[in-house]
Amino acid sequence: QVQLVESGGGLVQAGESLRLSCAASGLTLSRFAMGWFRQTPGKEREFVATTSRSGASTLYADSVKGRFTISRENDKNTVYLQMNSLKPEYTAVYYCAADAATVLLVRKSDADFWGQGTQVTVSS
Repeated sequence: QVQLVESGGGLVQAGESLRLSCAASGLTLSRFAMGWFRQTPGKEREFVATTSRSGASTLYADSVKGRFTISRENDKNTVYLQMNSLKPEYTAVYYCAADAATVLLVRKSDADFWGQGTQVTVSS
């Protein structure tokens, strides 16, 4: 049974940092492109960042470029999202997702598996 479990969310002030983790089980992480998405109430889940199977390629949403860094440790079956200089508009539930078919996971419709999400709240 495949599980993706996010952790590391919380309440921080604007300008602070958080690191999210996504621990995968039941799959071999190196076979999956991984992505982070986020969602706020009443809005569509949106793409944040993605990394290729080896981690050699990454892609970010324009809104987080230069602030967020996605990384992975395949031997630990874990993906990370380092979030720096956080802004209140980044408040959302953050989800990690896995996809076996694409090189980079950008479209949520491509995801094979999802985590349950972790809440990030940034106060002003």
